[in-house]
Order: sequence, then C-alpha cells, then structure tokens
Amino acid sequence: MPRDVILTPEGLQKLKDELEHLQTEKRREVAERIKDAREFGDISENSEYDDAKNEQMMVEARIAQLEEKIRAAQVVDASELSKDVVGVGSVVSVKTEDGKSDKFTIVGSAEANPAEKKLSNESPVGRALMGHKRNETVTVQLPNGKTREFKITKIDVGL
Repeated sequence: MPRDVILTPEGLQKLKDELEHLQTEKRREVAERIKDAREFGDISENSEYDDAKNEQMMVEARIAQLEEKIRAAQVVDASELSKDVVGVGSVVSVKTEDGKSDKFTIVGSAEANPAEKKLSNESPVGRALMGHKRNETVTVQLPNGKTREFKITKIDVGL
C-alpha cells in the first residue's frame, strides 16, 4: 500500500502539468526518435534505437510514478492551516543561535526543494519544527551529528 503523498495545491498542479507534458509531447517525441532510428536498418546494433528505447522506458516509468503520486495525494487545504502551530503549508520565520534570520516553507517530501527554502516535513529541520508555536526554540539534530537551535519568530500560511 503506497503511503500518502502530502502536497500543496501548487505542488499537485506541478505534478499534473509534468504528467500532461510526458503523456503528450514527450511520448510523441520519443516515438518519433524510435521510428527514425528503425530506419537506419538493423536494430540489433543500432545505438540510436537503444538510446530511444531506454528514454522511452524512463519516460514511462516517470509517468507511472507521477500517476501513483497523484493518486495517493493528500492536498493541504489552506482553510485548515493555522498561524499558531507549524504544519505542512506553513511559512516559518526562524532565528538561529547566531542571530541570523531565515524563512522556510514546510511542504510534503514530493515538493521539497532546499534551494527554494521548501523543506520536507520529513527532513530533520522540517520534522523538528512541526507542531511547534511562535517564540518556541527548537533543537534540531542534523545528519552530520551536530545540533542547531531555531527560535520560531513567525508562522504564516503559505498557500
């Protein structure tokens, strides 16, 4: 049984858009590459054909993966989010022990992107912040064995 995939409405739309692109444009493009490669003759020693078939296999695997994520999706409802407690969909402003401020959006693992400050609710920092309130200090055990403290200064609804 697949586990639930927690998504924001924006994250669900991104998955649907990617699925649509793969099912239409990308499938057609790969099928065309396979057709062109067949025209080169003997497919047993045809690297273009092998590459196109491998790409087709990867596209079909990604389509299946996206369909499963969308089927198992639990979409976060903005009306159910609280500005009092950190949860999936919260934008959390924190201050570190060295006085630096930072802001993270807590999302499900399917949407996590640390470069965009979107932290998974399953990541060490995301998991530590979940369920806490404004002005609370949270200690996070980092993967490298060190600990880090974050003081929650503000909680907003990010949807």
